[in-house]
Amino acid sequence: MSAARLVDWGDVAAATMDGLAVVDCAGCFVQLNPAAVALCGERREADLIGVPAPFALTKEPTACPGLLEDQPDEQVAYWVTGSGERREFAYRARNLPGDPSLKVVSFRDVTDEGHRHRRVAAIARTSVSLASEGSLGSTLDAVARQIVQTDGLAGVQILILDSTGRELRLMGSAGLRRSDTFLDRLLECRDRGARLVMLDTLKAREPIVVPHRWAQIRSDPAWEPLHDYLGDLAWDSFVSVPLTVRGRAEGVLNAYFAPGQEVGTRTLEFLAAMAEQAALAVDYATLLQRERDGARQDERQRLARDLHDSIVQQVFSIGMQANAVGVLGTRGVPVPAEAVQRFADEIGTLSRTVLADLRAMVHELRPSSTAGLGLEETVHTLVRSTENRTGLDFRLRFGRGLETIDPELAEDAYRIIAEAIHNVVKHAEATFATVRLGVHGHTLTASVSDNGRGLRDASGRGVGAGGATEGYGLTTMRERAERWGGTMRIRSRAQRGTTVRVVIPLPVQVPDSPPEDPDSSANTPLTVRL
Repeated sequence: MSAARLVDWGDVAAATMDGLAVVDCAGCFVQLNPAAVALCGERREADLIGVPAPFALTKEPTACPGLLEDQPDEQVAYWVTGSGERREFAYRARNLPGDPSLKVVSFRDVTDEGHRHRRVAAIARTSVSLASEGSLGSTLDAVARQIVQTDGLAGVQILILDSTGRELRLMGSAGLRRSDTFLDRLLECRDRGARLVMLDTLKAREPIVVPHRWAQIRSDPAWEPLHDYLGDLAWDSFVSVPLTVRGRAEGVLNAYFAPGQEVGTRTLEFLAAMAEQAALAVDYATLLQRERDGARQDERQRLARDLHDSIVQQVFSIGMQANAVGVLGTRGVPVPAEAVQRFADEIGTLSRTVLADLRAMVHELRPSSTAGLGLEETVHTLVRSTENRTGLDFRLRFGRGLETIDPELAEDAYRIIAEAIHNVVKHAEATFATVRLGVHGHTLTASVSDNGRGLRDASGRGVGAGGATEGYGLTTMRERAERWGGTMRIRSRAQRGTTVRVVIPLPVQVPDSPPEDPDSSANTPLTVRL
């Protein structure tokens, strides 16, 4: 039996698929095998000799492996190739036995693997956030942030349909600056003939990819109202993914891709998974609202029973006592003072009981009657009642369009204003306050300003916007605004008063059929089935 031929280790290093590199004490490449040269994005070993290596060779390997780590003694480094591509290397380093000043490093490209781990973690974190007590707006903001942070996208928007399926609201975003006029401008673009790809997504209930969308929009005069807003982003391609629950389209997730980013199958799968998480959040919020509506109906029935069982019977008793007094008066004989006093005492007792019960119910319900009176009249009634009760001087400024507000939105707007007025009366030590309310374009704006002492923190010092921990009232106001995709801002200065301003975008009507694009192959989106 002949002895096996020994293989030169240089041949092994040249043939191995993992990168092998020798690094000196200054952290620079000294020698690399062909796989290492290719992983670094170069063609010749000479182009890398003397170049600083990305490996942190002074650190010890992590003693406790991470949850997603396959091999606990690997570390991670990042390398940018000459073409600008960012790669993620997992590596191990050991001292070279023949020369302790040199280290040999074996490494491999784990860019896709690391990206996949981060996507799985993002989906998991989003699932956890759905169980939190945050509002729908804050939850969808969190979903958008996870997508942007995980895939490095330029921006993400999440728009949802209302219960009628006819109106879109912007409820979550990341990467794009907040704009109270975004929906107004979007409508203006649509009216000028711009095609809204997300409407095609809603209709087809499939993801739509539009390569180089920014170049199309930038050169299209119909999109001029949004050129400056979308121009703030460094983006190129566009993807719109439907939010679908039980076969129904609940909204869309719009993703803006940075220049150079490819929209591959795995990317679409990730966006579809995150859109599913967002759809679950919308569905949960809808079910919760239905549960609350059911609770309100049960409460109305309970109040009806209470009215019948107590107040109605007490009023009936008052009526009987009054009839008895009337009968005595018709007899034409003197009525003993004791009998009159007894009737008066019983009627007085019953009246006080009825009044106490009614006050308790009114305090419990705190009805706004926005559905019957309208938002403007209800706020006007509240303000005048507060003036009569407290002596505080109010100035009212109502704009047009309040009669068009959805009843549910009007109810929340009233509650926000009522809580703000309550805070002025209770805490501000003000002499006058101004309430402004109106519709501007497709935005409802409400504000309550006073000339009081300003917000104060726990130590009694004045604070500005966002400087104090919000109490239950302010938190509830903010949640009511965020429910409709709105924002609440507080501006306060010591001895100069406080202004609470709420801006709520009104929904965009979804047309029966979106306008067609001009005949141009460059504007034809690519529909991708998953």
